[in-house]
Amino acid sequence: MFAVIQTGGKQYKVAPGDMVYIEKLNAEQGEAVSFDALMFSDDENVKIGTPVVDGVKVEGKVQRHGKGEKIVVYKYKSKKNYRRKNGHRQPFTCVEIIQITGA
Repeated sequence: MFAVIQTGGKQYKVAPGDMVYIEKLNAEQGEAVSFDALMFSDDENVKIGTPVVDGVKVEGKVQRHGKGEKIVVYKYKSKKNYRRKNGHRQPFTCVEIIQITGA
C-alpha cells in the first residue's frame, strides 16, 4: 500500500513506516500532521484524484527539524573583479508516516 502526497511544492511516494524529509513545516516535534493523497494504491487497485482522492488521508508524526548540507553559491563576472561567495543550508522536517486512512 502506498500513496502520493504533495507538500512544499513537491510530490512524495510514501508508505506506512517511511521516514520522509520534506520542506520545513510549522509543527512542533512529536506533533501529528496529515496530508491529502493525490494517488492511492493498495495491492489490487489504484485510485487517482482530481486533484485529491476523496476520503484518503496520510497521517504522520514530526520526528525532527534540521538543516541540509551546505551548498556554495559563487557568482563571478570575468574581467570585472566581481566575485561573491555565499552559502545556503535548506531547512527540512523529518516526518514518519504512521498510516494511510480512508482506504
